[in-house]
Amino acid sequence: MNIIENIRIAVFSIRTNLTRSLLTMLGIIIGVASVIAIVTVGNGGRDYIVGMIESMGSNMVSITVANDVATTNDYITDADIEAIKRLESVGVVSPMAFNMAMCESDHEKGTGMIMAGTTDLQHIMASKMLYGRFYNESDYEAGRYVVCIDNLSAFSLFGYENCVGEKLNITYNGNTVAFKIIGVGDSTSMSEMDTESIATMMDSSSAMGTMVSVMMPSTTYNEFFAQNGKYQMVYLTANDDRFLDSAGASAVNVLEARHSNSGREVYKVSNMATYIELINTVINVFTAFIAAVGAISLVVGGIGVMNIMLVSVTERTREIGIRKALGAKTSTIMLQFLTESVILCCIGGFIGLVLGVAGALAVAAYVDVPISIQFSTILLAVGFSSAIGIFFGIYPARRAAKMLPIEALRRD
Repeated sequence: MNIIENIRIAVFSIRTNLTRSLLTMLGIIIGVASVIAIVTVGNGGRDYIVGMIESMGSNMVSITVANDVATTNDYITDADIEAIKRLESVGVVSPMAFNMAMCESDHEKGTGMIMAGTTDLQHIMASKMLYGRFYNESDYEAGRYVVCIDNLSAFSLFGYENCVGEKLNITYNGNTVAFKIIGVGDSTSMSEMDTESIATMMDSSSAMGTMVSVMMPSTTYNEFFAQNGKYQMVYLTANDDRFLDSAGASAVNVLEARHSNSGREVYKVSNMATYIELINTVINVFTAFIAAVGAISLVVGGIGVMNIMLVSVTERTREIGIRKALGAKTSTIMLQFLTESVILCCIGGFIGLVLGVAGALAVAAYVDVPISIQFSTILLAVGFSSAIGIFFGIYPARRAAKMLPIEALRRD
């Protein structure tokens, strides 16, 4: 009996007992669907988060002043920024100042997350301008009252994205100043901020309202917010990813030398590559763990397949006896039932694959995370289904193949 005939007989047997076959496949369907959905959503979420971090530049280093050990003289100054910029391993460098203020257009108002730095901030944040431009050296040197906002903030405040040339009134401590919007950037890059700074600002805000993201020159920021030109944080990029750690270490050495605070561990260094690696590891482990829990139903489904195949062997005992009496080999009988088991599991695996992909797309649409179906995921579903069919189908197939013809024919 060839493989085509085995497949034909297996399909006929499955169709003859369609309800029973569907119930048998249910465990396989649920198992494959859950594993596929979890792996797909997990990979999509990981790629989305990593992409957000990489949008700021995977070769970026942040240096933060530890407030609990720092004194007034330890904070970073504009002169420190210039000294760091002269390092060979450093590409671009900018301080990062944060504050919150009320922002209001002629149509709407909201709470602004104000970010400020030098012109290099655009390169550090990888800010893509959709309309207009980022502030330039002339704006920075003159301390002009100009700002850039992201497209989502523009839509919230003005009802449309291209609001270049419009006025944005920013109020802080009772002082209101009209800033000119000179650029509108992509929200996926301009909204990236240090999480600790966001948390600090949110805690200090009594009424958040609509959140908007605003960037301005640090010279303008220091004047408007009455700051003394000392910063808690600085961002820099390395000329080469291979020298990322050394660039951060060199910058810290410059700061410690200029502020004479070596050994006090005033400055904390972190780089985006470390975050990316950590996030990759955490999400992969979490996804693998959840997928393993979901795969338990595959084992349960396999046991169900074994049970129903044993029932099928019992029901077809006389058929087995007749075939063996007519000269069918033991291997032929075994292959026949093994084929039926594999086809049963593969059909369940295919249905589970479709449901798993549909579930992943539904979850991705709900949480607004893009996903991509990888070929390895499809291969995983087919491989798991086939493996379950073979593993749990061997025992019933061997039991059928080892029947003696005379004993099989004697049973009703």
